[in-house]
Amino acid sequence: RDAVAHTARLPPPRENSSTMAQDAMMQQMMEKKLYDMAKSMEDALDDELHRMNNMDQDDLENIRRKRLEAMKGDQDKRKKWLAMGHGELRDLQDEKEFFSEMKGEDMMVVHFYRNNWPCKVMDMHLDMLSKKHLETKFAKIDAEKSPFLTERLKIWMLPTLALVSKEKVLDYVVGFDDLGGTDDFPTEHLRLVLASKNMINYHGDDAEADARRSAYQKSTEVVDPPNLRKGGGNLVLGSDDEDSDFD
Repeated sequence: RDAVAHTARLPPPRENSSTMAQDAMMQQMMEKKLYDMAKSMEDALDDELHRMNNMDQDDLENIRRKRLEAMKGDQDKRKKWLAMGHGELRDLQDEKEFFSEMKGEDMMVVHFYRNNWPCKVMDMHLDMLSKKHLETKFAKIDAEKSPFLTERLKIWMLPTLALVSKEKVLDYVVGFDDLGGTDDFPTEHLRLVLASKNMINYHGDDAEADARRSAYQKSTEVVDPPNLRKGGGNLVLGSDDEDSDFD
């Protein structure tokens, strides 16, 4: 009941006009996308195994040295990210805090929400991903208390995720259409969507998540998403300023 009580800007729920043929086509498209991603990862793994099988002792020592250097670099990055507020789903209190939090961020996912069930579902998944992907800042902001941002970013459906990089909104995830058209999608599905939009560093190397994704592929049905707003590539809202969407 609460899920449809949006502001006047938000359109009424669209009628279910999708045909079975359209649903099947969308299902096939999503399955092909996931298959192509898995195939690419498998090919990369085969190439790496072949390379390792042809290494000598010097090559192995060089790998160990580089690995130790990378581990130190990862530890330094982790400390930096935690100091910047990564590792949690941050609840932004107002628009001023939004602008403050986005500065210096290469990857930031902002959930525009209101107090309803679909938005609480999205929060649950984002909170889990924030702890797995420290490289990305995850935040949420009440859409009804942020009129400037919702108008500027043309937020028309809740939940909406704004995908921000270097003070630009690059893309959106609007509603649940990209997630199977249902509110019981697995976290792994959102993880793959964000990875495909370059908002997290993830290549499908989580074995437990892969198992959940495989089970989900067999059961999910994808609805026709004619109203999904992709943002038309890079959404430059401040056309007079190449550096920021918000000046």
